[in-house]
Amino acid sequence: MTELTRRIPSGGGWYGVFAERDPDGLRACFDGTEILPWDIVDSLLQDAGEPGGGPFALRGRTLYAAATGAHDRRPGGAEALTERRELMERERRYADSRARELGDRLRAAPAPGPDETARLEHDLAWTRDDHARATARVADLTARLARLGERGEGGATPGPPPAPARRRPRGARYAWLDSGAEDQGPAAAPAPVPVLPTGGAAPRGARFGGAPQPGRPGGAAVPGGADPAVLSQADAAEAGRAAANAVYALQRLRARGRSGEAHALLCEALNGPPARLPALAGELHRAGLGADWSILLWEAASLPPGRLAAVAGALADAGRAADCDQLLRQGVARPVEELAGACAALRAEGHHREAHALLTAFVRVRAPEDAARLAAEDPRGLAPRLLEAARAVSAARESDLLHALRVAGLVGA
Repeated sequence: MTELTRRIPSGGGWYGVFAERDPDGLRACFDGTEILPWDIVDSLLQDAGEPGGGPFALRGRTLYAAATGAHDRRPGGAEALTERRELMERERRYADSRARELGDRLRAAPAPGPDETARLEHDLAWTRDDHARATARVADLTARLARLGERGEGGATPGPPPAPARRRPRGARYAWLDSGAEDQGPAAAPAPVPVLPTGGAAPRGARFGGAPQPGRPGGAAVPGGADPAVLSQADAAEAGRAAANAVYALQRLRARGRSGEAHALLCEALNGPPARLPALAGELHRAGLGADWSILLWEAASLPPGRLAAVAGALADAGRAADCDQLLRQGVARPVEELAGACAALRAEGHHREAHALLTAFVRVRAPEDAARLAAEDPRGLAPRLLEAARAVSAARESDLLHALRVAGLVGA
């Protein structure tokens, strides 16, 4: 890597992009604690003007294979590769869904204005790059797992991808998993990821594999049928301890430049009871890690609809209205089918203010035609609430939405 980066002209190219987007991760690769994905190495070769089939690139491939082999043979290597592949597969699916959504918005009638078109085209280009890189990394990680399996190394033989039978992880970084699911030998294969509605966006982040359970929007396994958004005094104390442990582990990972594992730790919080999240928010801010809380909210915006509603409700119940509103604003880019589900879940739990905030953010940033499509999911329930939300934005926005609803045949002339 050092030899390669010396050949790159300073002041731009992909190297500048990577250094800006993930400086800690890049530093960890230079330090040897992480392996740079090959698609990034390939981009750096382009920066250096080296042909992909040239002697320098071929030598780089040989060194890369040796480095990954040594890295993957360490204790726990197979498990780490499996987790990373799960992450990349979810990133690939999210990018694919996001690219379809952006393409639909570019082709929408009436066409977006020139400024909006330029922004959408910019976002689409980056989303396609994300998809290509995630696809390449899934293939690379699969090949590395296969090599470990052939050699019988790494302590495990990999099975098929997202269903390996393994013990429940322990320790501070996994403190957000439900405390009732103690390690009692090999665990059953995880529940399959639920099939989302057509055009639905796959969740982002490290692990969102658990399907929401019927009748409970959060989908968290809460003993005794208790409300997952409410903590008892004992549970609140446990949440505080778990938050302190998680923040301590996060600080250590950040100090070592292990940004990928730090991100995975944050995403673990979204797998546990939503009512624990306010404690984590407070602990992160006290530790000066407010930026990590913002990252967690960004990840939460892509959760399945019911769980998104559960997280928003937990934040609202804990008095974190600003965080709740930020989460809902970030979630309005989702397909309308999912947003309809999130609104229904919020109303079912009595969070009418939060449902109104979600719809207000939606009509503020999405086209009136999108709002009409959302209303079509539940005309009697959503059409009047969308008009109310548009009225809170402006009279012009209400008029535009009313016209779109009339064209869609959802309200009378």
